[in-house]
Amino acid sequence: MSDHATTTSAATPQHIAIIMDGNGRWAQQRGLGRSAGHRAGADAVVRTIENCQKFGVKYLTLYAFSTENWKRSPSEIAALMQLLGEFLDKQSPMLDKYRIRLKIIGEMERLPAPVRKKLQEAIAKSAHYDAGVLTIALSYGSRNEITAAVKAIAQKVQDGQLKAADVSEETITEHLQTADLPDPDLIIRSAGEQRLSNFLLWQASYAEFYFTTAFWPDFGDDEFAAAIAEYARRQRRYGGVPS
Repeated sequence: MSDHATTTSAATPQHIAIIMDGNGRWAQQRGLGRSAGHRAGADAVVRTIENCQKFGVKYLTLYAFSTENWKRSPSEIAALMQLLGEFLDKQSPMLDKYRIRLKIIGEMERLPAPVRKKLQEAIAKSAHYDAGVLTIALSYGSRNEITAAVKAIAQKVQDGQLKAADVSEETITEHLQTADLPDPDLIIRSAGEQRLSNFLLWQASYAEFYFTTAFWPDFGDDEFAAAIAEYARRQRRYGGVPS
């Protein structure tokens, strides 16, 4: 995720996206409240950022809170938002150390004002960093993102700024919130689930997938290394045939 990486190779993904699943089940197995699982999950995020440094992964995107997660109990949502604020306060020095730029995708306007303020401050502070990008998906849904992109393109066509015949895949990509990021090379999902859950549907077109039964709080160095090793074994042909 930065120039400080100690291990790099052509077999290392440039961009890893993670669906962090299993915090609640991890806590339940231990007789703890769900908020304890989310706190343990935050520790796993720190380990993952450190592992991105170790392996030379420049872009990390984390699915932290989906548009569907607003259906959860108000108490759990409040705990998650508080944890997010604490995470930003505590981990800001790490972003500075590794010169990682923070980026948010999703409906940030739906987040509580204090959290938005902390996010905006962290985004502004890290805006000039160029060694890596940490993208956090908050109140994010890929269908919403694609719908918004289509509406923006349709408006440009209506205003005469763009011809309908000129709309291409690149046009849509340029109107997504991830326009300044490369598509993910590897998508990881924890806790045994094997679905995208409305995450980066357009961007994941040619991503490799790695599923693990480990709950997210247990996702550590060995799991990360196993995901990288599995990725290195894949043949990425993009629909072609190897020569």
